[in-house]
Amino acid sequence: MFSRIKSPRQLIAESGADLEGHSLARTMGLFQLVCFGVGAIVGTGIFVGLADSVAEAGPAVVVSFVLAAITCVFTAFSFAELGGAIPVSGSSYSFAYASLGERAAFLVGWCLLLEYGVSVSAVAVGWSQYLDELLHSVTGLRLPEALAAGPAEGGVINLPAVAVILMAATLLVRGVRESARATAAMAVLKIGVLIVFCAIGFSAFEAGHLSPFATEGMAGVTAGASVAFFSYIGFDAITTAGEEVRNPRRNIPLAILVCIGLVTVLYCAVALAAIGAIGADEVAGKPAALSLVVDRVTGSSVGGGVIAFGAVVAIASVVLAVMYGQTRILMAMSRDGLMPRILERVSPKTSTPVANTWIVAAVFAVPAAFAPLDVVVDLTT
Repeated sequence: MFSRIKSPRQLIAESGADLEGHSLARTMGLFQLVCFGVGAIVGTGIFVGLADSVAEAGPAVVVSFVLAAITCVFTAFSFAELGGAIPVSGSSYSFAYASLGERAAFLVGWCLLLEYGVSVSAVAVGWSQYLDELLHSVTGLRLPEALAAGPAEGGVINLPAVAVILMAATLLVRGVRESARATAAMAVLKIGVLIVFCAIGFSAFEAGHLSPFATEGMAGVTAGASVAFFSYIGFDAITTAGEEVRNPRRNIPLAILVCIGLVTVLYCAVALAAIGAIGADEVAGKPAALSLVVDRVTGSSVGGGVIAFGAVVAIASVVLAVMYGQTRILMAMSRDGLMPRILERVSPKTSTPVANTWIVAAVFAVPAAFAPLDVVVDLTT
């Protein structure tokens, strides 16, 4: 049976994306968009997920990151071209509507909503772990287990994970300009923290820690790449800002490619610094591996506390960026009649979908509160 297709011109016209006075204001430039992309990518995947990738691939995790990046690059080229041609909020959902029709777009939209939502939950759980590490570094205390972990990990509810989702929602409903500024500030801060980490790690680098390089052979490298792919989830969120970016046909493609290149270099450098400093066996399986490396190298918990602070900021920015993308996809689907109309309503005061944002926060705070990190991460891969 015929499935309705909307042309790019029709999608843009219906969204009002090229019209002055549209409810979503164009306030993001190239720098803010790159920071938004970095904010969506760099977080739990490197601060927490590095340990899981190293457990699979050993020192060859660097190759795993490159393989995952190459996979992303092919997708990124498509996103770059389509994001420039169809600068609306729906991302892959809108691209599917323009090429495959309404039915395919509906399925793609739901896949995106689940991917983004589960990612928000996973990142929030990782944020809780680093918040606990930061508290321990500063005060010597730990968060109460009952309030810092779900039932599967011996607790009752992961309250910090819920809190970071609610804080992100609060910032998002205040306006995209405020969200973009916060994301840019957090992106610059976390890149700075990772550069400082690399400087500390390479100061204690021992080449012997990289041997044997591929402990599990190519099977380990590819397994590590599949886990490392989680570290790159988020670059497609750039296209969800299509209606709020100045000169989107230039800035969206450029921001995607800059983000992929920058993040890949950063990930490989961090992995080499960590393994070169203390060895792959010491990094594998340690959720707060970067703090551990700094503590070992400096002989003080102060450095680890700085890394933990950077991780807390970094992971919070991922929650913010990914939630932003999810609310915009929901808004696009609602505008096409595939979701309840309440999800497309935009506040005239803040130019943000307020009800939409709070609904997203409430739904995905539940798995963050009660599911362990490894279970949630597995759902995204």
